[in-house]
Amino acid sequence: MPATARRSPQAPDWKQLLVALGLAVAGIGCVERARIGTEPETENTGPDASIDFPDAPEVTVPAGPQFNVAGRVVDRDGVDTVYFELFGVPDQFQPHVPTEFDDTVRFSVPISTANRSGVAVTVLVFGTDREGLRGDTASRRIVIE
Repeated sequence: MPATARRSPQAPDWKQLLVALGLAVAGIGCVERARIGTEPETENTGPDASIDFPDAPEVTVPAGPQFNVAGRVVDRDGVDTVYFELFGVPDQFQPHVPTEFDDTVRFSVPISTANRSGVAVTVLVFGTDREGLRGDTASRRIVIE
């Protein structure tokens, strides 16, 4: 009877196995995947300024008492600064900067009408958001009799 050689199972080549395993892990780590908790997209527009009082674009008021223009500036990204500009009178107001994050800022601008009979005052209000975007301008014209 001829002698048959028995083959022993060949031991795996450890170096090749480690290289293949390393390439597989590196390939999985490079795959792009969705991230949980990413920041929401911004609306890419500035804050919306609106004047609630007076509700008409132009109003006539008597000279003497103080007159207030009131409204709000809204932005879901957060209002950074609200600006007020007055034309027709020397009165000016500093920009308003909220002390903490706020998506709605209410305002009231006092207009002195004393000794200003015959003067027309234009009030402009606008805001910037935390992204630095400037929004639309709200305006009112106040005619003092």
